[in-house]
Amino acid sequence: MLFSEQNYRRGEYCGSIEVICGSMFSGKTEELLRRLKRAQIAKLNVEIFKPKTDTRYDETAVVSHDLNSIQSTPVENSAAILLLGANTQVVGIDEAQFFDDNLPEVCNKLAQKGIRVIVAGLDMDFQGKPFGPVPALMAIAELVTKVNAVCVRCGSPAVYSYRTAASESTILLGEKDSYEPRCRHCYHLGDMA
Repeated sequence: MLFSEQNYRRGEYCGSIEVICGSMFSGKTEELLRRLKRAQIAKLNVEIFKPKTDTRYDETAVVSHDLNSIQSTPVENSAAILLLGANTQVVGIDEAQFFDDNLPEVCNKLAQKGIRVIVAGLDMDFQGKPFGPVPALMAIAELVTKVNAVCVRCGSPAVYSYRTAASESTILLGEKDSYEPRCRHCYHLGDMA
């Protein structure tokens, strides 16, 4: 049964996991914020979490690239979400790729308690490889929404995050100065695109 506020209020809802994934600049956080704000409008108890390491826009708020925001609780690891999100109806998690590999188990436990869990994150790193716990979350989710950016080279749908900064580290917090969205063709062309 898919989530609806009416079903939740009647006690007919048994929890779920929703994953919003895609490349950098594809609108993942924007979609997460939209769903969380709708849950707040429905007067559901909502808790939002992000990794403590993500301080690009704000130390506590989840902020999209177009500067929409919502207050959140920064946490060190996924286990902290279980402790802090226990008395809520909807849990939002941003930047899932930066969490530890226990995040899918944490999300399962929350969903088993009847909580709607909405997770946003990159599904691939800059090398085009599965990134962190996001692919495992996609496998266990009731709903997966993959959003596309626009390729900055040709205008096609972009699913890759091409790194323009000189770094081989898997994790490099950055914005438009470090990454650009690219389609499959332009991504594989590399610097020749």
